Amino acid sequence: MQSKLIFVTGGLGFIGKHFVKRCLDMGYFVTNVDIVNYAADRFANEKFKTYNNYRHIEEDIANLSHLPESDFIVNFAAESHVDNSISDSRQFCHSNILGVQRLLELSRAKAASDAPHFIQISTDEVYGDIVQGRHAESSALRPSNPYSATKAAADMLVIGWARTYGIRYNIVRMTNNYGPNQYPEKLIPKSVMRLRRGLPALMHGNGSYIRSWLHVKDSVEAILTIMVKGESNTVYNVHGDCELSNIDVLRKIASILDVPEKDAFVQIPDRVGQDVRYSLDDNRLRALGWNPALDFDQELKNIAVEDDFRRFL
Repeated sequence: MQSKLIFVTGGLGFIGKHFVKRCLDMGYFVTNVDIVNYAADRFANEKFKTYNNYRHIEEDIANLSHLPESDFIVNFAAESHVDNSISDSRQFCHSNILGVQRLLELSRAKAASDAPHFIQISTDEVYGDIVQGRHAESSALRPSNPYSATKAAADMLVIGWARTYGIRYNIVRMTNNYGPNQYPEKLIPKSVMRLRRGLPALMHGNGSYIRSWLHVKDSVEAILTIMVKGESNTVYNVHGDCELSNIDVLRKIASILDVPEKDAFVQIPDRVGQDVRYSLDDNRLRALGWNPALDFDQELKNIAVEDDFRRFL
């Protein structure tokens, strides 16, 4: 892309901050709207402020009153932890549905020539689980929990606003992201932090549930590829090349940290509505030239050995 104005929401969250850093390094001007909630990376924000092509607005996207000049909106802002959504879904509806509705309304208020291209960051969970095979972009949406239901609703809002108001969009549905400096509530960072503290990791049920793992830097490159080469008003899956059961992920972490398996994890009750397996067909994206570049085992070792979770304390 030529020099662009990128309006990012949730740019202090996990995927968002890696995307912001990449865009700043590429010379794009980034306006980052982030409410700075419990999972926000304040350390990253201080680093971003050293760039002269960065601006941070501390605001709830559902209450946003102004959309500055921009070429793209890239919407990462979302509540994303399934367990939290099961306990209390209110904030998920507020951020994931009403927040997207507000961004779309601000976008359609622009003249057609000035309206930004809307990139909605979604999730594989909107499809629900699949025991065999892979979900394609045309697969029906069958979310299994409040989190994925709100993300599916957001996707439908984007598609509806495009049909009615002419919003240009792409929806990007990604598998489980992992990588450096992830807030320690998801499986990999939480398990690493517990094992480092001499505590066992927590494993839902028997650990047989299968997830597809995608490094956050590969995700960022996928989004940028779609922004440059993608077809407007099109959904793109992003899968990666690594499917593992949860228990195998925990075994790998334990081996890296030299923790005997008998001490490495304890079983906790299954999550309500637990999905058995996620898997996506991402041939549409790969036809644009994207392929995952980072090796899961090597990157997991880097996280287990090097990550400093004190940035979130």
